[in-house]
Amino acid sequence: MSPKEKYQEELQQSEIDHHTPTAGAMVGHILSNLIIQQNKLRQIVYYVKGTDQSFIQEVFPQLINQEDRLFDELNHLMLDEGEVIPTTTEEFTQYSMLEENGRLKYETASFLLMETVKDFATQLLFITRGITLAENENKFGIADFLKQLNTWIKHQIFVIQSYLGHEVSEGLEEDEDEE
Repeated sequence: MSPKEKYQEELQQSEIDHHTPTAGAMVGHILSNLIIQQNKLRQIVYYVKGTDQSFIQEVFPQLINQEDRLFDELNHLMLDEGEVIPTTTEEFTQYSMLEENGRLKYETASFLLMETVKDFATQLLFITRGITLAENENKFGIADFLKQLNTWIKHQIFVIQSYLGHEVSEGLEEDEDEE
């Protein structure tokens, strides 16, 4: 098979996997979310202003570095399982459930911190689903890694929410009165 034919086969299988869904497809979303969040965190570090700047410029570069390491480790686990990983900007954009927006660089630091918490919470939705799928498919290395990722992300939510003076779930759950 030519590289073009192999890639077409990969795209067809990816389409099938995303409609089933499989652990591999779910991890594709997780990987894409990690990449997009790294971009968003960089944007915040570069543009943040105000009294929260020192906290963000101290904590966020560490988050970016850790997410980068986690991204690489998860990619290798996927390859160990014979799974295909997203590798192009187009794939990351298509599979991520986080939204980038240039206007965010002009938002207040507190807004950006809460946006980061919400992005972490969105990632948890995919991670918990990925754990279940990986366990069902006997991909225990991926399941174990996702459990650790889940714990790490929950801690990041705690750290940022604590800095904001919030309870861990504040701003993440819809008010029951609004329903």
